[in-house]
Amino acid sequence: MAELKLTDVAKAYGPVKVLSDINLEIERGELIVFVGPSGCGKSTLLRMIAGLEKISGGELQIDGQVVNNVPPAQRGIAMVFQSYALYPHMTVRENMSFALKISGKSKDEISQAVNRAAKILQLEPYLDRLPKALSGGQRQRVAIGRSIVRDPKVYLFDEPLSNLDAALRVATRIEIAQLKEQMPDSTMIYVTHDQVEAMTLASRIVVLAGGGIAQVGTPLELYERPENTFVAQFIGSPQMNLLAGKVVGTGAQTRIALPEGQGTILSNVPTRDSDMGAEVEVGIRPEDMIQTGGPDYAYSGVVEIKEALGEVTLLYFKKQQPEHDPVIAKLPGIHTGVRGRTLKMTADPAKVHLFRNGQSLLYRT
Repeated sequence: MAELKLTDVAKAYGPVKVLSDINLEIERGELIVFVGPSGCGKSTLLRMIAGLEKISGGELQIDGQVVNNVPPAQRGIAMVFQSYALYPHMTVRENMSFALKISGKSKDEISQAVNRAAKILQLEPYLDRLPKALSGGQRQRVAIGRSIVRDPKVYLFDEPLSNLDAALRVATRIEIAQLKEQMPDSTMIYVTHDQVEAMTLASRIVVLAGGGIAQVGTPLELYERPENTFVAQFIGSPQMNLLAGKVVGTGAQTRIALPEGQGTILSNVPTRDSDMGAEVEVGIRPEDMIQTGGPDYAYSGVVEIKEALGEVTLLYFKKQQPEHDPVIAKLPGIHTGVRGRTLKMTADPAKVHLFRNGQSLLYRT
């Protein structure tokens, strides 16, 4: 399996820049997930790696070889698309073996490769069926199997679960995770807009925004230590609350006054003496909000909407300013009689993030 290195990779369509300054190293055996908002270039970047889009600038290496001008078929890459793209008149066995026949492999080699892939993907009972006799999840497994038989250096997945219903998405996501466990040396790159897929499948996540990379890290690194407000609000659902605050106490533990809530709160993010009086954004995830009756609180507001989900209750507070997002609290369990009430919320200092000019104070030099 392969290692990939992208150095200053860029993509432009005429004067329109889509991606620039993409610098990324992918190690052998990793499952890297590209996420980002619609139009951020994640599928374009995947297609550039596959050779389906021309690289406008920079350098792409696979196993130390520069492949900018190498045709897709010679890159040792297999791609699984959003649509299954199976031949409807061919059986599962014939669909999976087609590429090997075209490349001139022997019947024994083809049979061994197809049987191995079918066993991994639990497709053995369906090898003689046509695609129309399969469920959506089974068809997607056939599409993945068609890639496995080629034994590529890199597997590329372009939103492979987006055509499936919710239940099948969960089942197929688990199957992909199991597939990776069975193929630990395989290098995989996976594009999705689904946070759950990214958080559960990835070795590392690459968050794309504004034509570049916003942050790279393990799922929990991005969740617990976002470098900027974009990543902080993109990773996690519901998104992180951002509250305007002012530093009123510095040191290893910072005290912040929050005019919106008319309260104060502590954060374990360290600050300097020069930060005294600085305006900051205080980030608190909805699941980290805690109801309090004490004098120290991050936010006080009227509960406007309640969503009771059983295991958790989401509380949406009435906006104090129309242009702001509503503050959301995600409380464990069932909470009744809270709609229309004024509640005070706080958070554990270890869970309180601080940002200035959009950047986390944890990462400044």
